[in-house]
Amino acid sequence: MAAGAAEAAAAVVEVCSAGHFEELLRLKAKSLLVVHFWAPWAPQCVQMNDVMTELAKEHPSVSFVKLEAEAVPEISEKYEISSVPTFLFFKNSQKIDQLDGAHAPELTKKVQRHACSSSFPPSANEHLKEDLNLRLKKLTHAAPCMLFMKGTPQEPRCGFSKQMVEILHKHNIQFSSFDIFSDEEVRQGLKTYSNWPTYPQLYVSGELIGGLDIVKELEASEELDTICPKAPKLEERLKVLTNTASVMLFMKGSKQEAKCGFSKQILEILNSTGVDYETFDILEDEEVRQGLKKYSNRPTYPQLYVKGELVGGLDIVKELKENGELLPILRGEN
Repeated sequence: MAAGAAEAAAAVVEVCSAGHFEELLRLKAKSLLVVHFWAPWAPQCVQMNDVMTELAKEHPSVSFVKLEAEAVPEISEKYEISSVPTFLFFKNSQKIDQLDGAHAPELTKKVQRHACSSSFPPSANEHLKEDLNLRLKKLTHAAPCMLFMKGTPQEPRCGFSKQMVEILHKHNIQFSSFDIFSDEEVRQGLKTYSNWPTYPQLYVSGELIGGLDIVKELEASEELDTICPKAPKLEERLKVLTNTASVMLFMKGSKQEAKCGFSKQILEILNSTGVDYETFDILEDEEVRQGLKKYSNRPTYPQLYVKGELVGGLDIVKELKENGELLPILRGEN
C-alpha cells in the first residue's frame, strides 16, 4: 500500500525551472498535461496537490505537474497567473483550458473531459474556429457597450480592469461586462478575433475601441463621452423600473427569499391575492435603494407600485387589505 502511494505521488512531477517546464511541454505533447501553479504558504494549494495525487492514480495516461508560481516567475508571467491555485491544461503543447481556485470537483470534471477527448482533425478545427468566431461576434454585440475584463465591475481581478471600470463609472457610461477568467476559450479566442493581445478590451456596437491606454487617451481628448452610450439619469431609470410590471414591489430580498420581516409580510399578503407581480431587490443596487426614497418621498422599504404609481408600504397595504380595497387596486380597477 505504501509503495503504491509513493508511486502515485511520483506521478505528480515538480517543475523547478522554465527550461524543465518547456521540456515537459515538448515531451508530453501527445497527452494531456495538467499544471498546478501553487504556493507553499497557501493551505488550499497544499490541499489541491493531494487532489492531484488522487487524480494521478485514476488517470495514468495524464501527466500532472506542480509548479511553484513565485519560484518560476517567467512561466507564471507568460501565462498571466494572477492567483493561486490556478490549473492550466495543455494538449499538443498548446493551452486548452484553465481553472482558477481550489475547486476539486471542477478540476476532476475537466481532467475527465479533456482526457477522454482526442485531438481534432484540421477540418474539425476549422469548424470549431467558425463557431467560436460566431460566439465572439454575439458576445461583442451583447450590449451597446461591452467590457471584457478580468473579474467583474464589483470585483475586478487586475489593476488595469479596475482602472477601466473606474473611468467608465466616472463618465456615467452604461456598459455590460464579461469575465474572461470564466471562459478560457473566449479569453484566448478574443485576442485573435480582435487582434488585441491584452485585457481589458472595450467594445461599442461590436467594434473594438481598445484597451486601458486607448480609453485613457479618449478621456483626455474628451472623445470618450461621444463614443460610449451614457447610462440613463437616475430619475429616468426609476421611472422605467417602477413600470417594469403592472404590480411592482421594491423589497429587501426576492420573491423566493425575503431578507427582512416587513418584506416577508408584504409578500405573504400579495401571494394571498393571486395577482401577478414582480420584485426588485434594493439590497442589490445601492443607487436604486437611495434614489427611490427621494423619488417616492418615502424613506422606508418595502414599497409597492401599481402601474408606476406608489401605493405605499406594509402599513398602507395592510389597511387596504383590511378595507377590501387592495385587490381592486392591484387589478387596476381603482
